[in-house]
Amino acid sequence: MESRKDHAGFVLRVRFVKQSKWLQIGIQYGGLIAVLALLIAVFSACSKNFLQPATLLTIANQIPDLTFLAVGMTLVLIVGGIDLSVGSLLALSSAILGVLMANYGWPIWAAFGIAMLVAGLCGTINGAISVGWGIPSFIVTLGMLEIARGATKVVTSSQSVYIGSQVEWFGQPIASLRLSPAFLIAVLAVIVGQFVLTRTVFGRYCVAIGTNKEAVRMSGIRATPYAIAVFAISGLMCGMAGLAQTSRLSTADPNGAVGIELAAIAACVIGGTSLMGGRGSVVSSFIGVLIIQVLQTGLAQIGVSDANKQIITGSVIVLAVLLDALRNRLSHRS
Repeated sequence: MESRKDHAGFVLRVRFVKQSKWLQIGIQYGGLIAVLALLIAVFSACSKNFLQPATLLTIANQIPDLTFLAVGMTLVLIVGGIDLSVGSLLALSSAILGVLMANYGWPIWAAFGIAMLVAGLCGTINGAISVGWGIPSFIVTLGMLEIARGATKVVTSSQSVYIGSQVEWFGQPIASLRLSPAFLIAVLAVIVGQFVLTRTVFGRYCVAIGTNKEAVRMSGIRATPYAIAVFAISGLMCGMAGLAQTSRLSTADPNGAVGIELAAIAACVIGGTSLMGGRGSVVSSFIGVLIIQVLQTGLAQIGVSDANKQIITGSVIVLAVLLDALRNRLSHRS
């Protein structure tokens, strides 16, 4: 009799935990979607042209590069790191792609393969040094930011490289869908990233490493390979972002993507990924990307100057960081 009561109590506790988990997920996604809907409503009221299919499709086709970066950045932040080099690695992969195609006549698949290899290698170096040597990733990736930007200027001779129609197809909308292949693949990357994070051993280990690395080590799990792999994935996402941006602009710009790393971090933090590690969602980061892009597009449509746009966007980022700090304090108290 007692065993039946114990079993029934266990079942009830499991159900309560599951219900609480789904409630938390609903609150998290619901809050972000509410913020996104509010922004769309405000800008639609201020500009009659905002809530038009053309504007919304333009927003969708402009975000693939930032989306790819946010996917990689989410994983890096979850393990307790940060990657400041993503903008420069994007520019470097774009430069390699452009020079190999425009100057040497390489086919896009071969040039893209080399660009991805270089970006992935740089990400791996970031992880190997910061994780293997115990050096803060902030410092290591800041150094890689400078190295990759300098290498980009060397590769391109500090000149923009025009590629043209050979790469434009990836960033141009498909006629029947009005969405670009870059956007569709970026959404696929979000889905795969969320699946890896929530449904695989690799993802669970990443969350555990960011939550308590010492506990992971005491459990007999080698955290180092997983943390290095996360930086390598971030590098590969930079390669994808490089292709997306190059296809949209038709040009490899050695000065392109400056500061985009801040937008990627902001998108993740707005989406609820903790700067302290151990918590995050790729889908939430994607919603964060949408929030940033809608904010910037809406401000541009209502005639806000670039300086004021920076002030407003920066204020949103600071607010998101403050909310993240508040969440961390509340979780520690509980």
